[in-house]
Amino acid sequence: MATKTWWSTAAVGAVVIALCYGFARYAYGPFVPRFSETFGLTTVGAGVLGGLSTAGYGLGLLLAPRTSARSARGTVLLAAASATAGLALMALAPHVAVFGAGIAVAGAGAGLVSPGVAQLIGETAGARTRDRAQTWANTGTGLGLAASAFTPLLAFGWPVIWSAFAALGVAVLALAWRTLPRGPAGAPAEPGPVRGMVPLVVNSVLIGVTSAPYWTFSTSRLAETGLSPVAATWAWATIGAAGLLGGLAGRAAGRAGLRTVNLATWTLAAAGIALLALPDPGVPLALLSGALFGITYMALTGLCILWATRLVPGRPARGITWSFAGLGVGQTVASPLAGALAAALGSAAVFGLTALVALTAWSQLHHRLSPP
Repeated sequence: MATKTWWSTAAVGAVVIALCYGFARYAYGPFVPRFSETFGLTTVGAGVLGGLSTAGYGLGLLLAPRTSARSARGTVLLAAASATAGLALMALAPHVAVFGAGIAVAGAGAGLVSPGVAQLIGETAGARTRDRAQTWANTGTGLGLAASAFTPLLAFGWPVIWSAFAALGVAVLALAWRTLPRGPAGAPAEPGPVRGMVPLVVNSVLIGVTSAPYWTFSTSRLAETGLSPVAATWAWATIGAAGLLGGLAGRAAGRAGLRTVNLATWTLAAAGIALLALPDPGVPLALLSGALFGITYMALTGLCILWATRLVPGRPARGITWSFAGLGVGQTVASPLAGALAAALGSAAVFGLTALVALTAWSQLHHRLSPP
């Protein structure tokens, strides 16, 4: 039965991840100019609000191992409910304090969802299909990005758009409630000390460090090279749409091995980032860069989930929490550093240097740094 239903659990898990990441967490950035106009935010104020999302995300990650041990299905439902409540608070906020609270609550949903979905798949999917289910579910981030990419171009006010996001969240929560399977009764035994976690966390930090400049500055870099806002929006949408192909990483890892696929993906990621270091990439190369970044980001995070589940088979949520915490630390550190380097050297140099940093993943050829 588990083998027959892995695809439905992965699909619904992907939809919940799309809500929590694509709408509740990542949609904030493109709307910052509108939020700033409504609430009179300075650049510092907008940054503080963005930090509240990260704080909520971190809180969700801290809670996820414990809640997933009690009920993986309940954790996924809690993530959807948290994202929906946060979006509704933001839509209805009478002042910036309530808006900030909504951002934090929405961010907590993103922290809860990936460990919860991974734990649920680990408990309900068959051994032969588990890797595919994990990586396909993880592509929900790409689905959410693609679905929300063009919303900043809509003529409606942002409260109307955010209200629609919240209504979508209610529908996703109802879908998850009706369709997600229940895991086995009783919490799994608490594992002892886990060996091999440091290389996974280092790999995750590297994903954060190399992805942060792209998430933060790719749109402004394309504008700097002369692309129109519509073309830049298409490039952003390509990240999400192409990211759906990242789900193929699970099958590839099963055939070629986790380390081989991981290093091949890192090499493609470096190539995609490097394209934005070109002086005039134009629309075709901008779209290719977005596609490569989307595929490789979703594949690399999906491979981290597989890596974590092999380290902690009984409690994958625990390993994934450590992995995604490392990713968040890497992004938090790299964003301001990339901004400072862009001011000193120019944004093209930032993307060139970031591509070189991505190639340091080849150090995983050493057995002490490689996946199991």
